[in-house]
Amino acid sequence: MDGLSEEDLEIPPAKYEYLDHTADVQLHAWGDTLEEAFEQCAMAMFGYMTDLGRVQITQVHHVEAEGHDLQSLLFHFLDELLFMFSAEPFIVSKRVKITEFDVQNFKIKATAYGEEFTIGKHTQEAEVKAITYSAMAIHDRPQLNQAEVFVIVDI
Repeated sequence: MDGLSEEDLEIPPAKYEYLDHTADVQLHAWGDTLEEAFEQCAMAMFGYMTDLGRVQITQVHHVEAEGHDLQSLLFHFLDELLFMFSAEPFIVSKRVKITEFDVQNFKIKATAYGEEFTIGKHTQEAEVKAITYSAMAIHDRPQLNQAEVFVIVDI
């Protein structure tokens, strides 16, 4: 080969690697009650994935979640909704209403109102890949009619 020496063709040993890097976003939601803060956190998650203004309510889905404390309850609640979005028929919810909120036994039943996600009709924003416990915080102040939650999600 013209202009190439043996040395030019010698491939040096690899001195690099690929390191996983996670990107996150923190959802912060609030309400007059803890129940409302959980609902708003679910809406924040869906709103991060697509423009909810384009979502119509044509389908109703029911989800249930349980945990061993409030943080695991919030985690599993959001995870159930994320699964609903991630598995066919890819339901995106415009509204989430908790129908049963049992904070003694850490159980939630909720109804999600929305439709099937359709590329072209719905915008593709960031993909939420997973819910995390990282820096999760739940503040319930019933005496002040204030509740807020913080959840970091992997995107």
